[in-house]
Amino acid sequence: MKLAISARSKDLDSPVDQRFGRAEVFIIYDTDTGNSEGIDNRANLDLAQGAGIQSARNVVAQGVQCVITGHCGPKAYRSLSAADVKVILGATGTVREAIARFEAGELEVTDEADVEGHWV
Repeated sequence: MKLAISARSKDLDSPVDQRFGRAEVFIIYDTDTGNSEGIDNRANLDLAQGAGIQSARNVVAQGVQCVITGHCGPKAYRSLSAADVKVILGATGTVREAIARFEAGELEVTDEADVEGHWV
């Protein structure tokens, strides 16, 4: 399974970025191979609107099946759900720790956004 984890940098020891749409980077992690790659998302940081939708498009284009992040707004959530991408919210710590919790079955998929649009 391919995961996208919102992160502050392209390193697995990076903190999980609490903002999905305005995350600096997405770490794309393949649970089958253990391979990871950092995808730059800085183009979406300063958008007046649509950052969540654009970020969702970016991760969907990477073929991910699940996003792990701190928080996700309604437009981003709808965009991910429309592409059959599962969303896990409330992630903390490092990307490596979030992956370990996912693989241990400790994280739960949500069925709704947890913040309003334009949340900072």
